[in-house]
Amino acid sequence: MKDDFPFRGAVETGKAIARGKLSSLEATRAMLERIRRVDPVTRAYVMLMEDNALAEAKRADHEAEAGKHRGPLHGVPIAVKDLCDAVGYPTTGGIPAFATHKAATDSTVVARLRAAGAVILGKLKLTEGAMAMHHPDVAPPVNPWNADLWTGVSSSGSGVAVAAGLCFGALGSDTGGSIRFPSQANRIVGLKPTWGRVSRAGVFPLAETLDHVGPMTRRVEDAAAMLGTIAGHDARDATSSSEPVPDYLKALGRGVKGLRLGIDRAYCSDGAAPEIVTAVKHATAVLKRAGATVLEVTMPPVQNALAAWMRITAAEVAMGHAATYPARKEIYGPYFTGLLAMGNALPAADYAACAVTRRALKAGLDALFQDVDLMIMPVTPMLSPTVAQIAERAGQNDPENRFLRYTAPTDISGHPTITLPAGAAAGGAGIGFQLAARPFDEALLFRAGKVWQDAEDWSGHVPPLAAEA
Repeated sequence: MKDDFPFRGAVETGKAIARGKLSSLEATRAMLERIRRVDPVTRAYVMLMEDNALAEAKRADHEAEAGKHRGPLHGVPIAVKDLCDAVGYPTTGGIPAFATHKAATDSTVVARLRAAGAVILGKLKLTEGAMAMHHPDVAPPVNPWNADLWTGVSSSGSGVAVAAGLCFGALGSDTGGSIRFPSQANRIVGLKPTWGRVSRAGVFPLAETLDHVGPMTRRVEDAAAMLGTIAGHDARDATSSSEPVPDYLKALGRGVKGLRLGIDRAYCSDGAAPEIVTAVKHATAVLKRAGATVLEVTMPPVQNALAAWMRITAAEVAMGHAATYPARKEIYGPYFTGLLAMGNALPAADYAACAVTRRALKAGLDALFQDVDLMIMPVTPMLSPTVAQIAERAGQNDPENRFLRYTAPTDISGHPTITLPAGAAAGGAGIGFQLAARPFDEALLFRAGKVWQDAEDWSGHVPPLAAEA
């Protein structure tokens, strides 16, 4: 097995398996061995599903030998955030007390990955309940680029595992930025799909009307393959869309010529770190050189929506945990307890007012996308903080939700986004940017992402802690 094996792409690995140059069992055993060696340092996994993974790999090889090929992920080892049910295994949701309950069925996303021939290696850590902080009894994942740096939340384990070469792709979820923050922090690709594009059946909720499930990978084509596998209507989830699922991989090479790229320069730069502003400008220039037309636009006001996001989240978190809070208050950490208390105290009229604010923002973004095909913006206004800075910030009140100004709006509206790596600042802090599109226009995001990747490919960079372990 070559030294670069764990950092190859999922699609690339799938092709090698399909051509008989690599067996799924070889790939799976190698990845499991790497996890045992590296993950004591990176701490990305909650649990390995080793027996399950080896059985799936053997089945994938038998099918390949018989000429049955299920698609681009056939035989490819991946992992899932521990919000996603996998039959026979616990789903903790980042809350250790939930580890006693084993899933009776697969979540739809896990079932679809299995049906596509993918190998499920295990389940990945996340913050408590998929909110902002890890439970006090959970050892948080470690950023493989610099152990002092934040890993992003809530899909922290997914971001670390992908960046450290501990799987060929992972599932994350995004309610306020939880795919995008760890994608930037760990310098990987993250796709937050349109709300309803991917079923949430069997995925433990944070906030039912805000949660999105999507892929996190090192390469754009891998995210396209994963979304194509998990997307589509599901009778188990009444909120899932019946919109047809296109062949994202087939459209990947069409480029951006003729596409209209919108940018609100004031929105992208006000209060943002210089390195982030520079990255957005550079990415805009790259896409323009590739044939996109850049248009100056004005982002709808987001401040009221950011305040609404917190209230909606708190209310829906309280609903999701009604069976255990306050009856089992002791199982929760202090941060999450505060959120639950806030949600239980929220007046119904406030929640109704938030719904009105939400509709206004969505209408504003829908109108904006009449004039442009894509929007470019940062992921966060500041560089990824250190672990110590995050711990200090957790106790501070931020009524303006400044950290969420570029992420929460598209969770509220449901528009899809892709986060792309754009290098690092001094000390290794990841820099990224995101593109947003109309609902169900993920194909455009992948096309633009591929243009960026072809121009400035960060996928081959190996994090120091992953290389040394």
